[in-house]
Amino acid sequence: MLIIGCGYIGRRIARLLPAERYRVTGCVRSDESAAALSAAGIDVLQADLDAGLTPASVSGFDELYYLAPPPRSGDVDMRMATVLQALNSRRLRRLVYISTSAVYGDCRGAWITEAQALAPTSGRGRRRLDAERQLTAWCSHEGVQWTVLRVPGIYGPGKLPLARLEQGLPVLREADAPYTNRIHGDDLAMICVAAMQSPACNTVFNVSDGHPSNMTDYFFRVADAAGLPRPPTVTRAEAEQVLSQGMLSFLADSRRMNNDKLLDKLGINLRYPDLDAGLAGCFRD
Repeated sequence: MLIIGCGYIGRRIARLLPAERYRVTGCVRSDESAAALSAAGIDVLQADLDAGLTPASVSGFDELYYLAPPPRSGDVDMRMATVLQALNSRRLRRLVYISTSAVYGDCRGAWITEAQALAPTSGRGRRRLDAERQLTAWCSHEGVQWTVLRVPGIYGPGKLPLARLEQGLPVLREADAPYTNRIHGDDLAMICVAAMQSPACNTVFNVSDGHPSNMTDYFFRVADAAGLPRPPTVTRAEAEQVLSQGMLSFLADSRRMNNDKLLDKLGINLRYPDLDAGLAGCFRD
């Protein structure tokens, strides 16, 4: 088993795999990440995807999780191209890719399924869509099974906006806030493992807890759960002046993700089926 981009979610996936059945290798770039994998008993492949990979370094694996982000700019994911060029398909059975719900673009708050047209409005969404297309074309040509997971915001222990809340940075007022979706990190790791093992393959799944709200509500509820003051709010016009471009990109799209296919085809029972359960788990753990 190879996990490319073996960070927050990758380490959770590795913990779910029985050591007597799986030998897990995590691919990371930094020395710090490599040390964290070693401490967790995960074999380490240290590589910079922007500098290229040797075929020998990624050969001999039966299953591959691709969790690495695309580059920060452009409309093409050259990191995906680098990995696919190096991969040897002779032994590889299946590849699971974590994409993003941003590939759908702005759906004006509508409920969407996997049949929704793909119309990304951000560079982030366009790069992920390019990666999806590269991956599915390569797998089709090489006879490798694939699964694409379109994932929204990920939260969990150690992955909450506590520093932002402590700084008192503003958020968009709730009346202007678009719909957003989310998934707890532990549930996402479980979904990744189920996607790798499921007979359902060569398909796409929307990943969400099925209870969308908006980002302002999310920040308010995290603040309440952490015992921190709720952040100040700004209008849409004010947000253009005070919020980062990264934050604004998340506020440009509005959609509510239907997760029926995920629950049905993968047989998933979410541990954290809504934000209340998820936040209670974050602070309890």
